[in-house]
Amino acid sequence: MLNRTELREIASMEGKGYFVSLYLNVDPMFNKKGDYMVHFKNMMKDTIETLDKAVYKAVKDDLEKIESYVLSNKRMFRKGLALLSSSANSFWKEYNINVPVKNELIVDKTPYTKSLMDILDNYQRYAVLLVDKESARIFTVHLGEIVEYGEIHTPDIPGKHKKGGWFALSQNHYERHIDFHIGMHLKDVVEKVDSFLSGEYIGRLIIGGSDEAVSMVKGMLHKTVLDKVIGAAKVEMFAKSDEVLRRVEPIVSAYEKKKEEEIVESLIAKALKKENAVLGLDNVISALQEQRVMKLVFVKDYNANGYNCSSCNYLSVQKIDSCPYCKGKMDAVDYMVDLAGQKAIQQSALIEVVSESKKLLDAGGIGAFLRF
Repeated sequence: MLNRTELREIASMEGKGYFVSLYLNVDPMFNKKGDYMVHFKNMMKDTIETLDKAVYKAVKDDLEKIESYVLSNKRMFRKGLALLSSSANSFWKEYNINVPVKNELIVDKTPYTKSLMDILDNYQRYAVLLVDKESARIFTVHLGEIVEYGEIHTPDIPGKHKKGGWFALSQNHYERHIDFHIGMHLKDVVEKVDSFLSGEYIGRLIIGGSDEAVSMVKGMLHKTVLDKVIGAAKVEMFAKSDEVLRRVEPIVSAYEKKKEEEIVESLIAKALKKENAVLGLDNVISALQEQRVMKLVFVKDYNANGYNCSSCNYLSVQKIDSCPYCKGKMDAVDYMVDLAGQKAIQQSALIEVVSESKKLLDAGGIGAFLRF
């Protein structure tokens, strides 16, 4: 899973020789015909042709290693691929992530991590807190992956007495003693969660455990943390990570569905007021040609016909015989939204694919928030 600390350490590396950083959009939604392989080969060719001979010699092994990885792992790819390599420094990192990335191949004295940092900044991260009266576990969920970060355990909390006699006479006092220890344990949990959330740039929190444990923790959370809670799940304290993910995914999906609806509402409202937003494929394509798109938004199954320049990839909704920029041949295509998505990603715009929205379909099926 992407991690800020790791990325900062990688970005600050300055070893001997060079680093090669590849970012490749492998999202099937925007690569219907396996186009990413064409883009990859073109990037490799352009890089080799433009590199100084001495530099090419220094990174030749890295380029070959990256090429071998891309060719041999095609079926494992998700949506975005990042490979960072430096044979001179015995360094290799691979990130197979669940969002598309801008196609880039960069050779430099340090690894290029900005695209990965942007993903951490722009895509919601969730924390999951599992808690009971003695223990707590903290997880993060990001882009469909879950990682356990730590465990808090208070082993010296006494148990309930089952004996009679003197113990029975002091039962109320003893239960207050137990409650005190549980309260101290939960206070420690709350403090650690507060510190964890502030340090990890996490926007939302899900609490797992019994109804009693969840209620007690929520009653002790600081308001800034409580405002981040989006739901609770019944999860056993000893559950494995994949089981925890399975239990919290419906909560995450419901929250993201709500956010999608809010985005659509905002997009339509801003577009109608002409406040840096547009609706409809024609307007979106025009904005993309002018590199004004900040976030592209469209309904998942929406598509449309149009025309694409075979030379420079100029897009047009209207039928034209030759490209107005390079005079290349304009080919009729039936996957204009895919091509619009590719162009948006190459311009470092964000992509919001809405699972379903009658409002957005009625407004054209596609729209965009603009930079200016």
